[in-house]
Amino acid sequence: MKKDKEDMRKSYKRSDFATLERGKFFAEVAEGTSVVLLEPEVAKAFPTSKAVNEALSELLALTEKTARLTRRSTKTRLKAENTD
Repeated sequence: MKKDKEDMRKSYKRSDFATLERGKFFAEVAEGTSVVLLEPEVAKAFPTSKAVNEALSELLALTEKTARLTRRSTKTRLKAENTD
């Protein structure tokens, strides 16, 4: 049985829809940025997009440094393989 278009779920209130903004993130999506929803705990720790971007950039830089530190050079790795 098809519901009438005017029927809404009981959990929805028409007053909730008055506060929504149509196309709120359209410009960001159009220019290719990613829009994500943060968990409340994460949003509390990183209240602005700038804070999120800084934290993620620092994490990426740290992982790159760590990867370089733990990566053996080809010469050292070949030497170790030949002695095994």
